[in-house]
Amino acid sequence: MVSTLQNVAIDCADAYGLARFWSGVTGRPVDPQDRPGDPEVQVRLAEGTVLYFQQVPEPKTVKNRVHLCLRPRTSRDREVERLLGLGATLVADHRAPDGTGWAVLADPEGNEFCVLRGESDRAVAETP
Repeated sequence: MVSTLQNVAIDCADAYGLARFWSGVTGRPVDPQDRPGDPEVQVRLAEGTVLYFQQVPEPKTVKNRVHLCLRPRTSRDREVERLLGLGATLVADHRAPDGTGWAVLADPEGNEFCVLRGESDRAVAETP
């Protein structure tokens, strides 16, 4: 027997606010039953996995040991700019001049995540 991934739980101070940010990142809606001020809020991804935001009293204090990696449908650099516009911050830039690499961003509550090369970036790199 094996297990399936049900959700990714993310501790936060404002479950609804952070869920709205990730709704913008993923293009998936906040669960229609969830409201501002709710201590638990969900965003169901297209594949069925749930991003589950749970309000906790303590703030984030150290680097994430587990993080999300995003592969954009557009180019990596365009997606980084879009996410910065949604309220993310750039934590570390591992993009190389040849187009390889990734960017580490943080959501509005400081949770790190990576933006990998998009499909269009990878196609350009593979073209002889």
